[in-house]
Amino acid sequence: MRFEDITGQEHIKNHLKHSADHGRIPHAQLFVGPEGSGLLPMAIAYARYIICGSEHRNAGACHLKFDKFAHPDLHFAYPVNTSDKIKKDPTSKDYAQEWTAFLKEQPYGNLFDWLLSIGIEKKQGLISVHEAKDILKSISLKAFEGGYKICIVWMAEAMNNACANKLLKLIEEPPEKTVFLLLAEDEEALLQTIRSRCQVIHFPPLSEASVVKALEQKGMAAAEALKLAHRSDGNLNKAFDLMEHRSEDEVFEKWFVTWVRTAFKARGNKQVVNDLLSWSDEVGKTGRETQKKFIYYCMEVFRQALVLNYNANSLAFMEFDTGFQLKKFAPFVHGNNINEIHRELENALYQVERNVNSKIIFTDLSLSLTRLLHKKPE
Repeated sequence: MRFEDITGQEHIKNHLKHSADHGRIPHAQLFVGPEGSGLLPMAIAYARYIICGSEHRNAGACHLKFDKFAHPDLHFAYPVNTSDKIKKDPTSKDYAQEWTAFLKEQPYGNLFDWLLSIGIEKKQGLISVHEAKDILKSISLKAFEGGYKICIVWMAEAMNNACANKLLKLIEEPPEKTVFLLLAEDEEALLQTIRSRCQVIHFPPLSEASVVKALEQKGMAAAEALKLAHRSDGNLNKAFDLMEHRSEDEVFEKWFVTWVRTAFKARGNKQVVNDLLSWSDEVGKTGRETQKKFIYYCMEVFRQALVLNYNANSLAFMEFDTGFQLKKFAPFVHGNNINEIHRELENALYQVERNVNSKIIFTDLSLSLTRLLHKKPE
């Protein structure tokens, strides 16, 4: 993966190449950006540029190792969990083969895609203190090529406190010619002590033109590429999923439409309340990561309904295949209930992350939604 292979983000590419060319390589950097903006491909390309470079004495062999994601001076850490394969204290090295396949097939993939690929989509991904111990061992080794060693921590917000605290001193004062690249979608989820020790680079969502170009390179017709680029809202992973008809949004759409339509009918109707309970039970049986992604999806639908209600039509990009019309739903989302709706969704997300009983979470959320959707605007 090279800089020229990465979609968009030209200003960040130029910045990283310029700093490396002039020997100004911060020892700890934090790449922050939304899903599908290219954090992981950019980090790998940057690591290749630093370690191999155009004037490296063994550049050909060095690049070949990077092509296979097998360079000994490049280390990865990423969220994992126990599985049928690993029963106790899992670390990244236990899933190294699966990780290499994931990088080749879905370099723009998200956490759920990764957990699905290793068969633990019903669990939450975690970077634990056992991972921190492995990183310490790896970084203490002498560089194979005699130059830089680089550790890429993907989805760094998945580090628990024990892991983050163990890495704190190493990130602050790493060995000579050692670079940490932390990649995160949610900067606020990282410990402040970690963030304060990193140089932060923020990645914007990809431009619509960049997404269209990437889709056209995959063989998609221009008109269809433009349509999917608009729906993906700068998320190249979502655009690829829509193109290949594997997007979880198709399932989330059905859940959401059933949910809100039932919530509208449930007020004062005990039989329909039972339907809400059945819906809560269905969603509650899915994995934690799926539930979290669904809650984020709901947040986005309510946000777009709100902007439509206030006639900011250019900011609304969602399309529904079920016949659900967001424009007709929009008047029920307004200034008098949006804050409460968002608060309820955030509380549900917090509880899912802490393994509260899922059926209780979604039942409570459903009853709250029934009340809030019937709230009149001021």
